[in-house]
Amino acid sequence: MSKILFSHSYFMRFDPKQWATGQPYPPIGCLYAVSMMRNLGHEVSFMDTMFAFGPEEIILPLQQNQPDYFIIYDDGFNYLTKMCLTNMREAAFEMMKFAKQKGCTVLVASSDANDHFEKYLEEGADFILLGEAEQTLVELISNLNNGSTDFLSIPGIAFKQKEAIVRTAKRSVMKNLDELPFPAWDLVDMDAYRKIWVKHKGYFSLNMATTRGCPFKCNWCAKPIYGNRYNTRSASHVVAELKMLKEQYAFDHIWFCDDIFGLKPGWVREFADLIEKEGLQFHFKIQARVDLMLQENYIADLARAGCNNVWMGAESGSQKILDAMDKGTTVQQIFQATALLKKNGINPSFFIQFGYPGETREDIRKTIDMINQLLPYELGVSVAYPLPGTIFYEKVKTQLREKSNWTDSDELALMFRNSFAPAYYKQLHRYVHKNYQKHLSIQIVKQLLAKPARTSFHKIRKAFSLLYYVPASWLAGLRLKKLDFYNK
Repeated sequence: MSKILFSHSYFMRFDPKQWATGQPYPPIGCLYAVSMMRNLGHEVSFMDTMFAFGPEEIILPLQQNQPDYFIIYDDGFNYLTKMCLTNMREAAFEMMKFAKQKGCTVLVASSDANDHFEKYLEEGADFILLGEAEQTLVELISNLNNGSTDFLSIPGIAFKQKEAIVRTAKRSVMKNLDELPFPAWDLVDMDAYRKIWVKHKGYFSLNMATTRGCPFKCNWCAKPIYGNRYNTRSASHVVAELKMLKEQYAFDHIWFCDDIFGLKPGWVREFADLIEKEGLQFHFKIQARVDLMLQENYIADLARAGCNNVWMGAESGSQKILDAMDKGTTVQQIFQATALLKKNGINPSFFIQFGYPGETREDIRKTIDMINQLLPYELGVSVAYPLPGTIFYEKVKTQLREKSNWTDSDELALMFRNSFAPAYYKQLHRYVHKNYQKHLSIQIVKQLLAKPARTSFHKIRKAFSLLYYVPASWLAGLRLKKLDFYNK
């Protein structure tokens, strides 16, 4: 058996927007791998970089644990790691170098390493684990411990052989996810996570995954780890983990971080039944498609289980753009799903994407009008971000010579030629958010005037924010028009 030090390469302090937001989640992708190797008898340790000040903090765990293997295993369930931010890549390279100086064999499993395994190997990694990596990790460590050099027989790895880079055959995905042990939650500093959550949101949220993969084929969506399959844990397995987490860590809220929650027919109903049977009470948020919301009883079962927020990939208010994305949904479905969620007491939230190739002023106007009309509970606005392995990336990759990844999640740089200059989209992001907040404030004012008896401190505060957002949105719109003028 071996001594293994696990870590990951997401440093929240290197992502100013996320640090200010203060809503961190433990890297459960890494924790699954830790748990699996521990169950096999290996001596494991875990260094969580979430709150670290820099990659040099890995030095002390390396000295204390003296591991045979150092493994950077990123959380494939977190969209922030899927974005392959260069701040995090550089931090990973630094940690790898510290580990090599201590004589460790270095393994890396991450979205970025999947896309750029050559770079990681050149920087000193010994092996890159490609795709879903738990089974690959077990086989590779076993081979290395046995002194075998027959790495070509192990599916799902990349490595150097006599200075040539070798990539082995693709590994088949896991189908029975209930066979996986629960993540190694006991190695997480829960107090640190709880403290920052309570400070910023007033409650403590944890993350869980019930599925792997997404069968839909939006042509901008990268799936380097779990791909286009869709495998799911049983509802009873998920509820058993929820019970354990509630008893041991007393969470208030769960983020189910699946790409799509509850796609398997009947799963959400069974889940809601088990939640009620076990007497579990908590709120949760999910990610889903607007067309899924229209299935019979789906929303009602979500509400029964405790869902209070559904993040939907609305993306655009223009059907032309949705079709160009191969989204497979309609603007009408966005309106229908939003209405049904509100009717059932669940908050609808939108992901919006500007800057997709071919988008015009009219398409942008339709999206802004849709936002202002539907007023989602929360709004996530980004610009088109090409990632390797997507049809979108193939369309624009020749334009990505100077820059192909953002430095952090708030950079919002448009990295290819489009209808408008990159500065326009940065300002569009500011304008849309301020304009959205203005319309939310107007809605609250109307509610207070109609039903003054239902006044609350939150509503009064939101109503007074109108005094800020009216001039702020006007000014942001004026700056946007100036940039548009220069663009013509």
